[in-house]
Amino acid sequence: MDSAIQIAPSSATADSKQPPKTDGRPVSILIAALGGEGGGVLCEWLVDAATSAGFPVQGTSIPGVAQRTGATTYYVEISPLAQNELQGRHPIFSLTPVPGTVELVIASELLETARVLQAGFVDPIHTTLISSVSRTLTTLEKMAMGDGRLDSEELKATAREFSAEFISFDMQAEAKKAQTVVSAVLFGALAGSGKLPFSREFCEAAIRAQGKGVAQSLAGFARGFEACLAARAALAAGPAEALASGATSMRPALPARLSLALERFPNEALDVLTTALSRLIDYQDESYARLYLERIESVRVLSESLAASVSQRAELVREAGRFLALWMMFDDVIRVAELKTRATRFARVRDEVRAHPGDIVQIADYFKPRLEELLGILPVRLGRLVAAWAEGVQRIIGRPLELALALRTDSILGFIALRLVAACKPLRPRGARYEQEQVRIGDWLRALHDCSALGILPAQEIALCARLIKGYGATNARAHENLERIIATLASPAALAQWRDGAALARALASARQAALADPEGRALDRDIERHGARARPLAERPIKLIRRARA
Repeated sequence: MDSAIQIAPSSATADSKQPPKTDGRPVSILIAALGGEGGGVLCEWLVDAATSAGFPVQGTSIPGVAQRTGATTYYVEISPLAQNELQGRHPIFSLTPVPGTVELVIASELLETARVLQAGFVDPIHTTLISSVSRTLTTLEKMAMGDGRLDSEELKATAREFSAEFISFDMQAEAKKAQTVVSAVLFGALAGSGKLPFSREFCEAAIRAQGKGVAQSLAGFARGFEACLAARAALAAGPAEALASGATSMRPALPARLSLALERFPNEALDVLTTALSRLIDYQDESYARLYLERIESVRVLSESLAASVSQRAELVREAGRFLALWMMFDDVIRVAELKTRATRFARVRDEVRAHPGDIVQIADYFKPRLEELLGILPVRLGRLVAAWAEGVQRIIGRPLELALALRTDSILGFIALRLVAACKPLRPRGARYEQEQVRIGDWLRALHDCSALGILPAQEIALCARLIKGYGATNARAHENLERIIATLASPAALAQWRDGAALARALASARQAALADPEGRALDRDIERHGARARPLAERPIKLIRRARA
């Protein structure tokens, strides 16, 4: 049932900055947030501000569960006229929003915006939609072997299409700058939307009246208010002016020798290659970055020898460069220890928990590295000896050797322990894991060059197959096994001799890659490549453990 207030039009109140509504409908506001973001506090602020301003109001809520596993929904209706203008009449409000009639919808996260759209609460004629462009990834998005993220640009395009006005900015970033929760920024955006029948001062008074975290909440409110006004001004100015006002991205500075070498590469690939070189220097050193540049230079030379368009050649260099860099920055215990002891990490943690100057923040890190990960930093021969010893011990005790640690990174001993591991960084190139990864990278690059004999399309698909390599531990091992199986079956010299059509080979490689991404266990991949004559993968050995039944 739609809600309405049966009253005659009247003039705006002295405190109102908006003209009065003439259709008798209340100002209807739907708030979509996530658990833990302070949506309940926001609803209270809104109700308190309206009450203080003299406007009848009603708020209802549907609480969700904590964090990303559930949404929280709040619905508020505010009379368009103050109580003293109603002449003793009392408005009747609705307890729940009615699809197609909500005037103002605000969401703290882009996917939550899509959920409200899907539910039909946003109307292309009546509804102003305000959304944060930030994302809090769902569990399914994180679990995907490939890039499981939903396309944010598509979500924003849908929001623009199905709303009368779409206002968006990064609310999480504004909340972080103000060192507060996002609910304060949401409140500021509501006030800046121009849809509330009372002024900003009543909103700020409601925040002060609560008496908790007032300074931070007011700062977040102000940032949300100004960001909303700026977004509305950009919409009014048009797309050209909005684009001109945006900040341009800055490329990281590189050593002169590396910067000079990049001049040979296509412009379309420079953003990826520049970022990759900067991060590889941080990961290891400049010598390691030069190794990357030598490898991607061979891909560039190969691309120029192929009969393809300029955009296709640039795309090959760009994608090969992207996944080569990610592969060369493989996770190991040295990298983990280094990242966990950086000053920026401690500053980020203090910022996330909103610690004040002088507050003591304790950080406990939990580690459970596999034996293979620990042996990977040892020299090859020593690693093999220790691995043989560990295998014998595991056979005797009947279970794998595991190391579970809980280190207080904020303590002197815990910090020193991790720094000692991080100090092994110069020794990484002598380790067994490093040698193993470089051999695998070499095999992949050889397959890329071999496939190019049938055209640029199969070469591009082999380059994209490197996206399978990710994760650590058993996940990383399965990823390598799947990639090696694709190369051996479809892109080895013996397999390539059976192909005459490069486009057909490219389709087979793409299908195999998608199957591997869809099923991390590799069963979908096995079914896919068996169509091309591959033998079934041998069953993996799994120990059988017999347990004696207890006597009754």
